[in-house]
Amino acid sequence: MDDFTLEALGLAEAPRDHPLTYPGAWPADSALLDGDRLVPLPRDRRWHEDRAPVLAVGSNASPGQLRHKMAEFGITSPIPMVRARVTGVDVGVSAHVSRMGYVSASPFEAPGAVRELFVLWLDPEQLAVVDASEGVPLPNGNYGRAWLPGVRVELPGGVTLPGVHSYVNRHGVLHDGTGAPRTHPGQRELLTELLVGSARLRELFGVTPEEFVARARADRLLCEAGTRLFADEKRVTESGLERYVSVQQTGSPGTGSSLFPPLR
Repeated sequence: MDDFTLEALGLAEAPRDHPLTYPGAWPADSALLDGDRLVPLPRDRRWHEDRAPVLAVGSNASPGQLRHKMAEFGITSPIPMVRARVTGVDVGVSAHVSRMGYVSASPFEAPGAVRELFVLWLDPEQLAVVDASEGVPLPNGNYGRAWLPGVRVELPGGVTLPGVHSYVNRHGVLHDGTGAPRTHPGQRELLTELLVGSARLRELFGVTPEEFVARARADRLLCEAGTRLFADEKRVTESGLERYVSVQQTGSPGTGSSLFPPLR
């Protein structure tokens, strides 16, 4: 038996197939995702000058989700996933309802926050696929990719990155009731709280997380209505990272990206 398969490691499920598991299971440590295997990453392979460093705050840190995204476009090249100590951002709640059936995560500016998160080192083809999955190339896509120069990313071994890419929600993030961005507690807890707090949301999506997922999945118009409702009920605030989002020029998935990371 191969002990490094995603199945053997308990990392095979993709949140897009099992929305209530969002953000999915993350690796315990830095690793190399190679097809359906996740193998330990040597300490001298945790910095890649020829790849884009992308901070994963949600399901992009789930090997099962990443494998699913790459397989859609026939991308089979390995992806280094490096666990890092990140200062300056926290994991918030995107102010939109995803057609995958969940309410996803998005970073927000938090100067005092320190989190253990994963940095994905993506080559141009891989970057184009993840960009497409986040709606970056679309004028009405849910996310823009931003280069965050003020975020401190400490890799194992003491190397510190001069910045990192991250996907910032174009709709903003949900606040905690005081106007400050709220953190993402996990999908089931989040949906339970949101549904309890809004009669209008229950009218659209039902009264349980299971009903929410069943109604939201692949129903574009319903998801758009839920997104508008967040704004109408004044649940939305800025992430503080909007100023870093610019128009991205990306290639088609599988053909590479015309935007390469400013690593220097």
